[in-house]
Amino acid sequence: MVYTAEKNRYESMKYNRSGRSGLLLPAISLGLWHNFGGVDSFENGSAMLRRAFDLGITHFDLANNYGPPAGSAEEMFGRMLKTDFAPYRDEMIISSKAGYYMWPGPYGEWGSKKYLIASLDQSLKRMGLDYVDIFYSHRPDPNTPLEETMGALDAIVRQGKALYVGISSYSPEQTTEAIKILNDLGTPLVIHQPSYSMLNRWIEDGLQDVLEENGVGSIAFCPLAQGLLTKKYISGVPSDSRAAKSTGALGENEVTPEVVERVRRLNEIAADRGQSLPQMALSWVLRGGKVTSALIGASRVSQIEENIAALDNLDFSDEELERIDDILTVNSSVR
Repeated sequence: MVYTAEKNRYESMKYNRSGRSGLLLPAISLGLWHNFGGVDSFENGSAMLRRAFDLGITHFDLANNYGPPAGSAEEMFGRMLKTDFAPYRDEMIISSKAGYYMWPGPYGEWGSKKYLIASLDQSLKRMGLDYVDIFYSHRPDPNTPLEETMGALDAIVRQGKALYVGISSYSPEQTTEAIKILNDLGTPLVIHQPSYSMLNRWIEDGLQDVLEENGVGSIAFCPLAQGLLTKKYISGVPSDSRAAKSTGALGENEVTPEVVERVRRLNEIAADRGQSLPQMALSWVLRGGKVTSALIGASRVSQIEENIAALDNLDFSDEELERIDDILTVNSSVR
């Protein structure tokens, strides 16, 4: 059956401007880090992508190494673009990244101009695209001059291979320097993609201020702390959870009694708000308008539907925020 998108798909989604740019992103975006690779069910992945778009999610976030195997998430998405999504390409924001290991030898990772441009060329072929909407430096490279990495992003835009550029996981100091270099080159930094959740608040210590002062947007990855901010781990590690999967990035040793107790108490506040814990966690990340979009992952359609419903209640009372802060006083490095 030929896919036709829902006519009312834009009526309930909230769209936020990325910093001072002209780019609008949905408040909830969908990442293809897990569950869209070659080891996963294509039918399930395609059902999630269709439902996400029908609900107003226009931004789909990928990277060269997403899978597994590496590259297979882009191949899967490229297949969807060729079949279901071909008429809707101009309604979508498609992003990719390069920075982590992708192929052997000295040019297969980090932030050199050689690697970034070669990797994007490969990504475009896998997805069957002429350009991506956003291309990111996936992580800072301690051994390549930042001028070279940012110069590569500038070149990519000038070559027409990306419309906007971003960075991911850069510190406040690195971000400040990257912004200056890109401004001087004439290709402004539009967005930063940091990890951010109730259990991982590092961006509040300087990065958010840098982004706000310079008119740069942000999209938070792992806003549910890879599933920790759900009820699934309160009674242990389920066999079908991310912590139990050999291909997952969340280790079973990260589901500690201290984390489980905090999650249990947060779940009580969510219930008082009439939300599920994931919904409250997403609302919290988006509170105050400092974060442009929350980047969710999903393993089934129902999770996407539940997460988008978080947008029905984005407001917090001072009392609720105080209760949450009391629970989160002990810092966590969970990502």
